[in-house]
Amino acid sequence: MKSMTGFAKKTATVGGKSYTIEIKSLNSKQMDAAVKLPTTMKHLELEIRALIGKLERGKVDFLLSEENPSTTTTTIDSQTAISRYQQLSELAESLNAGVGKETIFTIVMQQSDIWVANQTVTIDEKEKEELMRVIEEALDELDATRRHEGEIMKIDIAKHVDQIEEYLGQIPPYEQERITTAKERMRSYLAESAVKDVDENRFEQELIYYLEKLDITEEKVRLAKHINYFRDVMEHEESSGKKLGFIAQEMGREINTTGSKANHVEIQRLVVGMKDELEKIKEQLGNIL
Repeated sequence: MKSMTGFAKKTATVGGKSYTIEIKSLNSKQMDAAVKLPTTMKHLELEIRALIGKLERGKVDFLLSEENPSTTTTTIDSQTAISRYQQLSELAESLNAGVGKETIFTIVMQQSDIWVANQTVTIDEKEKEELMRVIEEALDELDATRRHEGEIMKIDIAKHVDQIEEYLGQIPPYEQERITTAKERMRSYLAESAVKDVDENRFEQELIYYLEKLDITEEKVRLAKHINYFRDVMEHEESSGKKLGFIAQEMGREINTTGSKANHVEIQRLVVGMKDELEKIKEQLGNIL
């Protein structure tokens, strides 16, 4: 079992340049990766995203930074500068602003969008392979933190599953009480209604019909099977978050039906306890891969 939450950071020197790789992941229904790279390495984004895809699911933030970035040169976008100068000159003239040519020229030169950075790719194929290897190592480290956190969460989830099973095992003694209570209530009702000469066979038939409607044997059996299935998937399947979520939904259905049929205060109390434990499980499953 793995958590979707993890973090990894690695530094490496490749081709005489120092790089830092930071990766963090949080829970998400799908794979959602944000990749930030130096401008000179934008051409590597697709390959890096392919490596990140091995994490399967989660909101992943990937940052690759270069300690001493390659030197850059800038040139003027002449067409933009001339167009900008002409526009400002015409505007100043139409408004009789009395702005001189030197002032307009200074304003144009201060606008960042007329400067174009020229960068060249400075990483060769051998350096790229080495950098990719380091990135894979960082992803492996993040995956290890996910696995470690997942094992911790697995222990906690198992405790809640055990508690649901314990509550389920406490129900049977109260089921016999329901039969006795139902008989007493029906006899009391008949007595209060002054009904005489009650047919005992008919009384038993009506009681059986009433109790069949309240029977929770099937719900208990199905819930016990769901619990065992949940444990089996949790123990033997790695990327099981969604599957466990579906099983938890089925467990919830059986618990709710048991509650609706309970007709006994102590059984209702146990049902409330099971619901509480199931909600804690669902909260944890939201972060399981």
